[in-house]
Amino acid sequence: MAGSCLWAIPVGLLAGTASALFLWSLDRATETRGAYPWLLYCLPAAGFGVGWIYQRIGQKAEGGTNLIIEQIHAPGGGVPARLAPLVLVGTLVTHLCGGSAGREGTAVQMGGSIASVLGRRFRLPPQTLRVVLMAGVAAGFGSVFGTPVAGAVFAVEVIASDRTQYRMLLPLLVASWVGHFTCSAWGIQHAIYHIASSIGTKLEDFIEPLLGIKVMIAAVVFGCASRLFTAISHRLNDAFKRFVAYAPLRPMIGGLMVLALVYFVGKRDYLGLGLSSNDPATITLLSAFEAGGAGPWSWAWKLIFTVVTVASGFKGGEVTPLFFIGATLGHTLALLLGAPVDLLAGLGLIAVFAGATKTPLACTLLGVELFGAHHAVYFAIACWLAQRCSGSATLYNRKGRG
Repeated sequence: MAGSCLWAIPVGLLAGTASALFLWSLDRATETRGAYPWLLYCLPAAGFGVGWIYQRIGQKAEGGTNLIIEQIHAPGGGVPARLAPLVLVGTLVTHLCGGSAGREGTAVQMGGSIASVLGRRFRLPPQTLRVVLMAGVAAGFGSVFGTPVAGAVFAVEVIASDRTQYRMLLPLLVASWVGHFTCSAWGIQHAIYHIASSIGTKLEDFIEPLLGIKVMIAAVVFGCASRLFTAISHRLNDAFKRFVAYAPLRPMIGGLMVLALVYFVGKRDYLGLGLSSNDPATITLLSAFEAGGAGPWSWAWKLIFTVVTVASGFKGGEVTPLFFIGATLGHTLALLLGAPVDLLAGLGLIAVFAGATKTPLACTLLGVELFGAHHAVYFAIACWLAQRCSGSATLYNRKGRG
């Protein structure tokens, strides 16, 4: 275990640096799209270009996060070094032209690719290589969101099939913390979320019965939203593969569908990350924490935009869009249930993600790291109940777990 912890340090340093480069580049791509709105019309051509490159030189890299999970369970040819630059460029192109995608997939895949290269270069034994690959996942997730504890636990929950895998947690924590601090040392600042707290210091102050019931009702709805997202994602992805034999055409068609959705909705609020905007009238992830900061169907539109983008083959990931979906759904439910908007937005942010990835503990800790520990009881209730109501499907392929 001590040896694995030592290997976790260079993995964290390299993954954190890669995340810093990625996040800086992502900000520039988003700013450029805002300055040149016509770039949206390049989305179909951009999708075709990225699809063509992946088909020509991507090979195994097309497997993305699922490839890393497979290599952790059954080390074989390893994760190709080309995965990191390919997914970096592919994700930046997606956001530059307005695709609705996230960023965790890119960070996790870059971390896994870096870890695999180190493992092959130094000919690590299979068991050590497995831990190093998981450390790459932890460092990628922890550094890209600024949540090192959640990053380490996420790497265990999303990959492991039994609790004995938590014995690997120490090197994963090392990698995730090193990755986080490395990314921060490069000057990267993460989004700051806030839930107004009026909780006292007594044990009974930490949960109010009526509010607890409202949280449980909302958690069930969050779980159903997770189930809807994963079901539509998998079915649409299967449909693209079944009916469009030539792979580069899939994201091209997806890009045309996104253009049609923008025309139908009449706004561009659901493009890109959707984290924030200089226009106060734009619906964003951060605005969902404020009264009147989201519409009743904002969550559904973001879900549709994201499913079309990712299922057709654009690169990026789903986590930040899932944050957006959960927060705006929580905003809507808060108004219906008479609950605090910022609290239910925060619960939706973590709970929809928990249901889609089956990582309730990581998402509970994510809530603590993003919002503080005052509402930890509600975080746990929302994440675990949403996960129980989200069905068996998950965003990631878990074949071969064990």
